[in-house]
Amino acid sequence: MVRITEVTPHGRAALAGVSAGDTLVAINGNDIADVLDYRFYLAERTVTLSLLRDGTPHTVVIHKDVYDDIGLDFETPLMDKKQCCANRCIFCFIDQLPKGLRPSLYFKDDDSRLSFLHGNYITLTNMKEADIDRIIKMHISPVNVSVHTTNPTLRCEMMKNRRAGEVLSYLDKMAEAGIRLCGQIVLCRGINDGAELDHTMQDLAKLHPAMSSVSIVPAGLTRYREGLYPLTPFTPEECRAVIAQVNAFGDRCERELGARIFCCSDEFYLKGEIPLPDEAYYGDYEQIENGVGMLRSLMTEFGRELEYIEDYIPANGVKNRHVTVVTGKAAAPTMRALAEALMRKEKSITVNVFEVKNNFFGPEITVAGLLTGHDVAEQLVGKDLGDELLFPATMLRAEGDLFLCGMTPAELSERLHVPVRPVKGEGTELLAAMLGVECPY
Repeated sequence: MVRITEVTPHGRAALAGVSAGDTLVAINGNDIADVLDYRFYLAERTVTLSLLRDGTPHTVVIHKDVYDDIGLDFETPLMDKKQCCANRCIFCFIDQLPKGLRPSLYFKDDDSRLSFLHGNYITLTNMKEADIDRIIKMHISPVNVSVHTTNPTLRCEMMKNRRAGEVLSYLDKMAEAGIRLCGQIVLCRGINDGAELDHTMQDLAKLHPAMSSVSIVPAGLTRYREGLYPLTPFTPEECRAVIAQVNAFGDRCERELGARIFCCSDEFYLKGEIPLPDEAYYGDYEQIENGVGMLRSLMTEFGRELEYIEDYIPANGVKNRHVTVVTGKAAAPTMRALAEALMRKEKSITVNVFEVKNNFFGPEITVAGLLTGHDVAEQLVGKDLGDELLFPATMLRAEGDLFLCGMTPAELSERLHVPVRPVKGEGTELLAAMLGVECPY
């Protein structure tokens, strides 16, 4: 049962007599517990809503097209509380956060519904057989799973959860039912790498084609690890060895299964100081949100759009524009290369790229999305930043209003005495922002 908080005026539910404050009990006789139930059972031409109003049952019948919305809103997007993570993973990034940040940053979610709705990765330890049966019944796909290792004993040790090993059987069950799976392996030096990584890749490859892609990413280690499991970062040489190991197995999968499946994140390549693979390597960029192919995609799109720069430049041209782009250590070389390519093409543009050190989280955190507004402000104050400061939109929370440290873009602008602009990670957005124009696409 879920409480209805708002009914869209003149929508199908409103016209049928549904009111805010009613409780939705069932659709076509199927109990409704959350958003997945709601969306699944609503996909009919005729739906009978079983409701409670002030404790009194009543029903309404609505006729519609199969996928039409009926105009109801609920207390939360999930129509339920988010499920909190029950694990104590040795590499958990949230455990490495300092005190004093926004309360929402400390919440550890492990909710299968968010995997489907927003692409979050789940560990399966919160789930029961009934939850897997529901996924199969509703054919919820893809399901993104944080695997880390297929060694049951090691998985329990890494995640500090006695169920972590036994729930690996859910992967087989979903694969047999045709549910597409995307995997993630957070690689910890000396723990689940080496022979353990080979074993894990072999097990997951057996689930193909259901297991469509698996990303291998290094554990993120901040400077706030006092009292936590002693993890150490991969050296550049070790990063190169991991890449060689994963690519050798991926090449084999491509030959035998027709799909690479396994790819290392950009961070391994950058720290290993070797060039990123070409675009064909990444296929459909299934794991781009996990940092796999993100820079290659940006470089490819930016380069392509640069060929059509006349579509971006207004009739009166761009007059001596000077901008500064801030980024982290990982992406700085790529951003400099893109800036130089633009300046060769358009002489009236000057783009300076400033690499901001992550003093807040420590030197091992090099991605731009984990930079704070305070680090940017402290390192750029007093510098000639030109007409505008561009920064990655991933530095802000989803609402686009706050950096990790709680600073707002307006406060950053005030401290640096320059307009600031968040930029999405697409080549089109970046080129338009550098030129100071609206994106034409």
